[in-house]
Amino acid sequence: MPRAVDKNRAEDRLRRIETVTDSDLAHLQVEDVLQVLLDRVRENLDADTATILLLDDAGQHLVATASSGIEEEVRQGVRVRVGEGFAGRIAAELRPHLINDVSADTVVNPLLWRKGIRTLAGVPLLAEGHLLGILHVGTLRDREFDESDVQWLRVAADRIAIHLSSQLTATERNAATTLQRSLLPSELPRIPGLDFGSRYVPGERLEISGDWYDVFTLPSGQLCMAIGDVVGRGLPAAMVMGRLRTAVRAHALDSDDPAEVLTKVDRHVRHFEPETMATIAFAMWEPSLDAVHLSLAGHLPPVVAADGEPSRLVDEASIDAPIGVSSAPQRRHTVRVPIPLGASLLFYTDGLVERRGRSLDDGLQELCEAVRTGPADLLCAEVMSKLVGSEVPADDIAALAVRRQLPTAPNKLDLEIDAVPEALADVRSELRRWLPNVGASEDDVADLLIAVGEAVANSIEHAYGPQGGKVEIQLEAHDQEVQIGICDTGTWRAARGQHRGRGTQLMRQLCDDVSIAHDPSGTCVILRKRLSEGETG
Repeated sequence: MPRAVDKNRAEDRLRRIETVTDSDLAHLQVEDVLQVLLDRVRENLDADTATILLLDDAGQHLVATASSGIEEEVRQGVRVRVGEGFAGRIAAELRPHLINDVSADTVVNPLLWRKGIRTLAGVPLLAEGHLLGILHVGTLRDREFDESDVQWLRVAADRIAIHLSSQLTATERNAATTLQRSLLPSELPRIPGLDFGSRYVPGERLEISGDWYDVFTLPSGQLCMAIGDVVGRGLPAAMVMGRLRTAVRAHALDSDDPAEVLTKVDRHVRHFEPETMATIAFAMWEPSLDAVHLSLAGHLPPVVAADGEPSRLVDEASIDAPIGVSSAPQRRHTVRVPIPLGASLLFYTDGLVERRGRSLDDGLQELCEAVRTGPADLLCAEVMSKLVGSEVPADDIAALAVRRQLPTAPNKLDLEIDAVPEALADVRSELRRWLPNVGASEDDVADLLIAVGEAVANSIEHAYGPQGGKVEIQLEAHDQEVQIGICDTGTWRAARGQHRGRGTQLMRQLCDDVSIAHDPSGTCVILRKRLSEGETG
């Protein structure tokens, strides 16, 4: 007879465990799954409460995440420091714990004794030996949980931990993927004279890492490019990547020296995120696009390719310490890299060239052999085909290519902008690039930046109402003279307020000739200026 009782108990325990691992939970969201599991744990152990507290990212506190019977724990954001009280002791010792006297002396969460809980049993939630949190149950009556109850709770906790780990991993991966996609440029900017291409490929485990790239312009019109790799994987690395990208952009606003930008980023990281380490390559283009100014923080140098020359690493750039290295900060360096017309520049992360069983030097040599100047997107495609092929990369790969295009009409430039004040920065940026190439001196550039800015500002203010519109700008240079037309299709509105019209006066002072034509189809302002003789900049 005892054997039959033992068999029945074993079968009953098995059924009770199976209720915690039903496959019909797979379609539920993680929050709903936890609620169902805790309800079943309460039912099977005849308990009044069941709660899961998960370890926070810092590994210092347990946070109430799901509860059945004492939902206030979650709603009030209960936190328990690891090592303190009932729950903290379980997390610190990684073994079950029982108490039959719930009071301020035995637990640190006042909700438990205020609720009237008399007994508690808790076990750690472990996945592959790593602590995820703890599971505890309680009763509002005197009761001693026996060894059989504790063993069942441990098995249930193991099943919950496996399910929780899988759900959290999927949730984290989805969050990291969403975050990274939101931070990587959805579309690379259109800069006259430059052609961009890029690639991002996750590694073999499809986990998101901290690889990133960025292309942006500053209020001055200066163009910046960055690529980097944060040490680590998953959501934490993606979050750090986002903050690092923001820090680079912020510090670029205050300096035109890439080394100084990276010095400030490094100081920022070492103070605010001392556990972070990353590599970054950061470049700022000259307004004429003749060269980039480059600084490397532990990052591999880009490859430059020009017609009629072997592709090569930018070996004149010294590789300084990565961002976040704890040793005393060292002086960082900036190098000027000429980019001839038609040449290409390729930035990349180490996943492109590092392979098991092959030296880094061999990978870099293969990369140089694969890079040929041409359309930037095609360059990326060729490099990925030759270095990756059908192989699943062991690490994430980011690549960013840019080609300095040969102008189809070097003495002409056509622009179309939205009639909004923010577009003025783009106009100034394009003028700074184009004017020196047609023989304008620094003084000529300064005068025309002001004159064109006034003309465009007038169109934005007077031509369109709230519905907005477009402004076309046509530039042409010949015989040491620049002619610039600024045209809109709006209905001109008179200036509002006193002391207006000074913009037109300024244009006449800075240019040799200014003509303004109004008709029902819109307004055109034509500026003409003779370029300074023998003072080209």
